[in-house]
Amino acid sequence: MITLQLRQLDVPPGQRLLIRNLDWQQFERILVELGETRSSRIAYSHSILEIRMPTPEHEVDKELIGDLVKILLDELEIDCECFGSTTFKQETMDSGIEPDQCFYIQNQAQMRGKRRIDLTIDPPPDLAIEVDVTSKTQIDAYTALGVAELWRYEKNQLNIYTLQAGQYQRVEISPTFPTLPILNLVTQVLEQSIAIGRSAALRAFRQQIKAFKSSM
Repeated sequence: MITLQLRQLDVPPGQRLLIRNLDWQQFERILVELGETRSSRIAYSHSILEIRMPTPEHEVDKELIGDLVKILLDELEIDCECFGSTTFKQETMDSGIEPDQCFYIQNQAQMRGKRRIDLTIDPPPDLAIEVDVTSKTQIDAYTALGVAELWRYEKNQLNIYTLQAGQYQRVEISPTFPTLPILNLVTQVLEQSIAIGRSAALRAFRQQIKAFKSSM
């Protein structure tokens, strides 16, 4: 049997590496070897580790959607704590995930000032965002960790899922922003970012939300 170290493996952008039959201790050792300053993302569930290398397109979209959520939270005066692509893992649930973006909203007060996550005492994020979901491993990890709301952006379309009775169900309305047509708004901003640029699209979006507030 040939043993390879992770630094010998090269995962091209947009591709993923699957490592099967991996126990929790092996998963933890791999996380240490990968380190915290890396561009790859991981998902671990049912003894399968997935290592993904995002594309530039992926990074642009996830930053844009994340900024859109921050504008919504700011303009609607909803307090939050943003934890970006933090590693969330729990041995008893045999799962780990690194979202593209994630937010504590309902549980934001509990997470104020925290710089490390311990899911034995801390709640999972209230809202997580994934761009270009490529495998069941990622979804299984979110399910096991109990992330209440998941946004998945794939093939130029946003879908919103909520955790109901231990399974994700697709919904039309975001529980976090129940009065807004989030699906249409995200599509609109992403299309505008291509036509007029990211900054102009986000400024226009902020003005749109301000107008919505004033009409309430």
